Amino acid sequence: MPATVQIEKKKTYTYKDYESLPEGAPYQLIGGELIMVPSPIPYHQRILGKIFFEMNKFVEEKNLGEVYLAPIDVYFSETDVYQPDIIFISKERLNIIGEKKIEGAPDLIIEILSPATAYYDLRIKKEMYERGGVKEYLIVDPMQKTIEVFVNKNGKFESLGNFKDVVKSSLIEGFNIAIREIFK
Repeated sequence: MPATVQIEKKKTYTYKDYESLPEGAPYQLIGGELIMVPSPIPYHQRILGKIFFEMNKFVEEKNLGEVYLAPIDVYFSETDVYQPDIIFISKERLNIIGEKKIEGAPDLIIEILSPATAYYDLRIKKEMYERGGVKEYLIVDPMQKTIEVFVNKNGKFESLGNFKDVVKSSLIEGFNIAIREIFK
């Protein structure tokens, strides 16, 4: 029988509180709140797998850095530790990969929207990614079958558009994905 997670009630939680949760506990630390995130549905995971496979293959072949998929902790502050769906860290910045967590903003983050996470992905987390220095942010919308690409210019995200055919990374030169293949 799985262990029950007992969380002490607090006004603001910190990384220390978050770190004391059992491994695999379905929480993210967002703005000092422990937000429980339900398991993704199979369609979400299929999309995640397809994107990760293509991106990881490309990055490894070109020796560009590292690609990780959730769950992996990305530490932005004492009150903000997120688990993006997919992250890319360039080989020049591999030093941010710590023993227990990613210690700073990845170069690229991909979030796949779901009803339970869309608010956070489109608002709170997006703002933190922007302020934290994420260079490129991709929002995958399974309902609309689109991917919106944001690039960070002078600390502000600019949308390159909502792509329906092929999405290209402005950060990982030469990397692109045919969207119809992702949403099959």
